[in-house]
Amino acid sequence: MKRKIVSFAVFFFLLFVSYQVMNDPHPPNYIDAMNKDAVTVAAQKNDLYQQLLQKASQYEVKAQNAKIDKIWKAMPGYNGLKVNIEKSYQNMKRSGSFDEKLLVYDQVKPEIHLESLEPEPIYRGHPDKPMVSFLVNVAWGDEYLTQMLPVLKKNDVKATFFLEGKWVKNHPDLAKAILNDGHEIGNHSYNHPDMSKLTSERISEQLRMTNQQIKETLAVKPKWFAPPSGSFRKEVVEQARRMGMGTVMWTVDTIDWQKPQPAVLQHRVLSKVHNGAMILMHPTEPTAKSLDVLIEKLKEKGYQIGTVSQLLNEKRLVVK
Repeated sequence: MKRKIVSFAVFFFLLFVSYQVMNDPHPPNYIDAMNKDAVTVAAQKNDLYQQLLQKASQYEVKAQNAKIDKIWKAMPGYNGLKVNIEKSYQNMKRSGSFDEKLLVYDQVKPEIHLESLEPEPIYRGHPDKPMVSFLVNVAWGDEYLTQMLPVLKKNDVKATFFLEGKWVKNHPDLAKAILNDGHEIGNHSYNHPDMSKLTSERISEQLRMTNQQIKETLAVKPKWFAPPSGSFRKEVVEQARRMGMGTVMWTVDTIDWQKPQPAVLQHRVLSKVHNGAMILMHPTEPTAKSLDVLIEKLKEKGYQIGTVSQLLNEKRLVVK
């Protein structure tokens, strides 16, 4: 009985296979051609993949860790670049040949980040990053700020404004205008003391009261602190860190408080500017009159202009 069942099963299987062959819409030569094409495509892909794999390391850039420099103190890291083989292949497969202009990159983060370093002041961004930042310290006046803000907006430039707590209390509407224009807000102490000479309690009070005033007025928490007149000691930096703020200095000074002619101020900045420069300025008449030309010339030199946070982050800029 079992033999009969097996025999019938074999018979019907052979019958089914014969039917499929007789009714196949693709003749054998068509199937052969399709198989050859598939093999050819696979071979081409394999060749291009092999080239990409072999050459990728030539175009990759190693990520750079944040570090404590002997001169520049805390310095941010900078992302590296790694070739994305799959996306690069998709870009090149139409021509079937390697083209370095069609390479696609992924950014690779460093292992050590700025926030993981010991508390130290920050003077500049990464030397390979073609970006600069305007640091506008505000402790008095409003006349020239109202002239500077439209210039920044017209040029689509965002700066970091370090605001004194007492100034924010006395000029809430102007402080809100700065924030509403998309600028970053930093802490510049409450009433502009020499932070290096204060007791521990007074250091804490200056930082805390300013953050509190900024929070009440603008509903933001500063990420950066700029010591008045650049005066500080180690404890100031440490206390700022405990409150979640990095201590920011500068590498290029407009010295605008001396009221130089606009051409003098512009030359002073443009002759000293560099990758990662932090450019210190105040709401003064020389700065207000210099700002438009200064922005134009910096962009002509190939610099992007961003906030302190943008300058110090690890994102690698795409240079056009």
